[in-house]
Amino acid sequence: MTSPTLTKKQTSLSSVSFGRKAKDRTVQALVYLAFLLALIPLVSVLWTVVKNGAGRFDGVFFGHSMNGVAGKDAGGGAYHAILGTLEQVLITTAIAVPIAVLTAVYLVEYGAGGRLARVISFFVDVMTGIPSIVAGLFVLALWLLALGFSFSGFAGALALTILMIPTVVRATEEMLKLVPNDLREASYALGVPRWRTICFVVLPTALPGIITGIMLAVARVMGETAPLLLTIFVTKAINTNPFAEPQASLPTFIWDQAADPNQNSIDRAWAGALVLILIIMLLNLAARFVARRFKATGR
Repeated sequence: MTSPTLTKKQTSLSSVSFGRKAKDRTVQALVYLAFLLALIPLVSVLWTVVKNGAGRFDGVFFGHSMNGVAGKDAGGGAYHAILGTLEQVLITTAIAVPIAVLTAVYLVEYGAGGRLARVISFFVDVMTGIPSIVAGLFVLALWLLALGFSFSGFAGALALTILMIPTVVRATEEMLKLVPNDLREASYALGVPRWRTICFVVLPTALPGIITGIMLAVARVMGETAPLLLTIFVTKAINTNPFAEPQASLPTFIWDQAADPNQNSIDRAWAGALVLILIIMLLNLAARFVARRFKATGR
């Protein structure tokens, strides 16, 4: 026969369990609701860009520039802008990634707790928060006005490099901190020098996260407009040389076409925005694919 005391305890435990389940379901519902609310602006933006930009997805848009095409004219394309964006981002990545990764390696592996490391970390934090137009003004004042160079894709890449470095530094730093110290100590115990341990143990282990951070940084700088307006200027002609003369880019192309009140120009601006989103999406998918491959192979 069940005692009254045991029955009361079972009833109490049952009520506590029911209360916990109710709270868990409530919090879960709130999380799903927040997720759906966050999706609303994202889906709205994507739908608007696709709806307005898909109409100009044709061979003319991808194979021609705006050279000789007025704002009211039909036709014209963003070939010169796509080419310029890819060249500028490639140069930016080639400059920023080695500097940022080496900086993060120093902060985590060599200078942890040191005065110089604290100073570097402080300036990285400052660079993370600077407005993008400040980077453009700095390159304009130093590279173009003080040193006398002309508008070029390389000048724009320098401005984007300033914006990209702190993002990659912070992402790489966090990934390096996640590498277990046991791996480092095992390598040292085998007599492997520190630099070889970093190159062949630490960096390969953190590589998937580092690649993801680099792609996020690329996605950030690829859409910047203000620094490019000050450094590459605006041109409608094709310029395959990023080191001389003004060069177009997708952000400046969108800005230039959207400023024109003609419907043909506005359609080209929407199409340019859609191309930019697709390029960023493809880069992120490529980064995820590479990260998964490295995880699957255990490198």
